[in-house]
Amino acid sequence: MTNTSVVRPVATVYGYPRQGANRQLKRAIESYWAGSSTVDGLLAAGRDLRLQRLEELRAAGLGEIPSNDFSLYDHVLDTAWMVGAIPARHRAAVPDVSTPAGQLDRYFAMARGAAEVAPLEMTKWFDTNYHYLVPELGPDTEFELNGTKPLGEFTEALGAGVMTRPVILGPVSFLLLSKPEPGSSTGFDPLALLDRILPSYMELLAQLREAGAQWVQLDEPALVTDQTPAVLSHVGRAYRALTDAEDRPKVLVASYFDRLGEALPVLAGLPVEGLAMDFTGPASGNLEALAAIGGMPGKRLVAGVVDGRNVWRTDLVQAMTTLGTLLGFADRVDVSASCSLLHVPLDVTLERDLEPQVAGWMAFARQKLEELVILSRGLDAGRDAIAGELRVNQTRLASRASSPMVHVDAVRDRVAAVSDADLHRHSDYPSRRAAQQTRLDLPALPTTSIGSFPQTSGLRQARAAHRAGRLDQDSYDDAMRAEIRSVVELQIDLGLDVLVHGEPERNDMVQYFAEQLDGFLATKHGWVQSYGTRYVRPPIIVGDVSRPEPMTVRWAQYAQSLTEKPLKGMLTGPVTMLAWSFVRDDQSLADTARQVALALRDEVTDLEAAGIAVIQVDEPALRETLPLRKQARAAYLAWAVAAFRLTTSAVPDETQIHTHMCYAEFGDVLAAIIDMDADVISLEAARSEMAIVDDLASAGYPNEVGPGVWDIHSPRVPDAAEIADRIRKATKQFPADRVWVNPDCGLKTRAYAEVRSSLANLVAATQQVRAEL
Repeated sequence: MTNTSVVRPVATVYGYPRQGANRQLKRAIESYWAGSSTVDGLLAAGRDLRLQRLEELRAAGLGEIPSNDFSLYDHVLDTAWMVGAIPARHRAAVPDVSTPAGQLDRYFAMARGAAEVAPLEMTKWFDTNYHYLVPELGPDTEFELNGTKPLGEFTEALGAGVMTRPVILGPVSFLLLSKPEPGSSTGFDPLALLDRILPSYMELLAQLREAGAQWVQLDEPALVTDQTPAVLSHVGRAYRALTDAEDRPKVLVASYFDRLGEALPVLAGLPVEGLAMDFTGPASGNLEALAAIGGMPGKRLVAGVVDGRNVWRTDLVQAMTTLGTLLGFADRVDVSASCSLLHVPLDVTLERDLEPQVAGWMAFARQKLEELVILSRGLDAGRDAIAGELRVNQTRLASRASSPMVHVDAVRDRVAAVSDADLHRHSDYPSRRAAQQTRLDLPALPTTSIGSFPQTSGLRQARAAHRAGRLDQDSYDDAMRAEIRSVVELQIDLGLDVLVHGEPERNDMVQYFAEQLDGFLATKHGWVQSYGTRYVRPPIIVGDVSRPEPMTVRWAQYAQSLTEKPLKGMLTGPVTMLAWSFVRDDQSLADTARQVALALRDEVTDLEAAGIAVIQVDEPALRETLPLRKQARAAYLAWAVAAFRLTTSAVPDETQIHTHMCYAEFGDVLAAIIDMDADVISLEAARSEMAIVDDLASAGYPNEVGPGVWDIHSPRVPDAAEIADRIRKATKQFPADRVWVNPDCGLKTRAYAEVRSSLANLVAATQQVRAEL
């Protein structure tokens, strides 16, 4: 099925933001969940958004447009639904799926839980800030194709006059991203189900071909991680089987986020018609690797030369050079972003408050479409055809490089003066622990929460009114103090041991600090999907970072004045500040992390001086930022741990340092977690039924641990018996005076009714287990 005819290069993308310019999708889904709209209303809203996206991509000049990249919640969940990988508990929770309402209810039960039924576990999508739902597979799992979604969205686009390229998570990555279902035999590997799942993919390809599809994109991002020869053998076997049928669309296997490494020669040697590869950042090594194997003659190459994960303008001259080199490696070369544009905001022109010069340095999703079309024209007609666009591009790049807001000598001098002594606490953990116990006088199994409390509509309205100038500073401060007082009183009534102020003044755990740090820019409309209907506005690190004045001290001081119980000061750590921001691409992450760490170190010392005895520096993103390839991890962990320790090491022994992590598999970073030397670490653990506790114990974790006992990503309220069982699992591995009891994460997205009940059950369960000691 090799196509040797000459085809003009086209611009394309792997995917596009789902939410709409005004987050219409979020509002439509949450309205349905609240019972304020119907199934038909939700499905119509989704259809309207897809058609709007389709027209936008067509009008931008893309020569090939994807379909099936849209989702009501998560594309991995969509794939599990497509192949019938639905856990028995969710089938039982919603037994009738004969109607669209029943189908949606079961789908959302898998995502969010239902009544007493737990949802699928959620974790990070590779090293991004997107979260996917982890399919559960067992030895007895049987697959049955339900191709309604990919087929429906393809024919929907065809009806609008657009031939699309359906995008589907490939079978190997789907299995590698899955986990054994509860009760599976020890050592069961979901990849063992490959032969069982392939017929569903073959059937889907046949159905798409019958519907008129010419190309289908099968995403295999797992192949950019280190894989064994056995896995690569499965890849070869899978794709030889998928391409064996005569009546099928052409297959484009896509990868992104890093280099393919040992998987490249395997893929290049398969009878697929095309490969889509990333050539940006850590994946730039794909260029040399492709040359080393002699290219991929007879195949189509979709070259990801525009960074799909960051917001900076592409160096179009450099991209054209890369594309020119790639022309010799394949029969056809097309131009794409490096990955789905799901990971960037929609349109920088919506940011009216940005200085025009600064906005010109940036390319959000719509601007990246423009860049792709320019590059495809240049690849087709030569650089002279885009000479004007190249001049504008180089002028923008030069403006950014020479800007005084980017390079600040005072910040760089301070970073250069950091010594090894700045990275260590005064004493070892046992000495600190004794000093802290004398100061805090906490019981065994101390209870606390992670930080945030529910963000009510009243709080959001107050912040919006303050930003708009409708609420003066004094009135705003009064509203925040009233909420803090309410949150502190609630925790005292519930009987928690270490309190938090609830963070009512914070819109987001990263953005709040970014708005107060020099070197960061915040957006108003730069929404990016984190999971489901949760969207965030990642700040942009545009220049050298410093702290002009204290950021949290007055709120922590006020909250502490309301109680004699210890209250935590709450900060976001330097690694997470980077991971959940769009970072600079003109200096190393390590250099930026050290700048942020010094700014936060000033805040930590000010909190301690204000009498705050417990300070939590959250690093939920430590694991997600881990490089996908093992050979790059040691260097990353060295600078990440150093940045955390630089942030936290200036306080005296009696001040207790906490950190918090979530959303990830921690096995690869346990040594680094130990090296961070936090006095207490709390981690997300409820959905995985406390598996992290065993991991920490096996690694010899020497300090105090707070594995989450309540899954706050679900509206479900856990009962006291369930929580007590989780506490007992922790105390089997760690002594009770080194175990903390807390939720998985902050409570910002939950309602107060759920929070009161769940925290009451948490305290009751703790008291029960204490009595058993």
